[in-house]
Amino acid sequence: MKLDVINLQAAPAGEVELNEAVFGLEPRADLLHRVVRWQRAKAQAGTHKVKTRSETSYSTKKIYRQKGTGGARHGDRNAPIFRKGGVYKGPTPRSHAHELPKKVRALGLKHALSAKAKSGKLVVLEAAELAEAKTAVLAKAARDLGWRKVLIIDADVNENFASAARNIEGIDILPSMGANVYDILKRDTLVLTRAGVEALEARLA
Repeated sequence: MKLDVINLQAAPAGEVELNEAVFGLEPRADLLHRVVRWQRAKAQAGTHKVKTRSETSYSTKKIYRQKGTGGARHGDRNAPIFRKGGVYKGPTPRSHAHELPKKVRALGLKHALSAKAKSGKLVVLEAAELAEAKTAVLAKAARDLGWRKVLIIDADVNENFASAARNIEGIDILPSMGANVYDILKRDTLVLTRAGVEALEARLA
C-alpha cells in the first residue's frame, strides 16, 4: 500500500510504499487486548502491602482467660477479627508480569500499526528534524497539521526535535525500537518518519 509523505510545513514530499505484512493486516481486537494486558501487568509496581498479625503492634498477651467468661476463646488482639489487628491473606509485594510469546508480541505490534493505517490515522513524515530546539516552531507546525494527541516514531530521535517537543502537551516521541502497542493505541494519530517506517519494517517483516 502507498501513502503520501509530508514535511513539517504540511507540503507533499513524495510517497512511500508500506509493507502489507506490517501495515495491511486486518486488526484483531483480541490480539491487541492480550498485548496491552501484558504490557500494563509488566509495568504494574506490585508494591501494595498490608500487615499480618505477626507485624501489628499490639501486645501478644492473652486478652482474658480461656474458660469461664461466657465469651468466645481469644488469644491476643493481633487477630484479624479485632480492630487494628492483622489482615488475613492481604496483598503482598509481588510481580504482576506474565509470559507472552515473542511472536504474539510482534504480531500485536503489526496489528496496532495496521489499525492506525486502516483508520486513516497514520501519517508519514519526511523527517522529524529541527535546526534549532525551538518549541514555538514545532508547536506552530503541530497546530497547522492538526496534531493533538500524537506519537512520533523515528529510527533515531533527533535531539533538537525531542527538546522542542518536550514542553508540548500531546506530542510524544519514541525511537523505533521503543515502539509498542499501548503507546500507539493510546494516541489519536501515529506519525512515522521515512526512516521510522524502514526501521519498523526491518524489525517486523
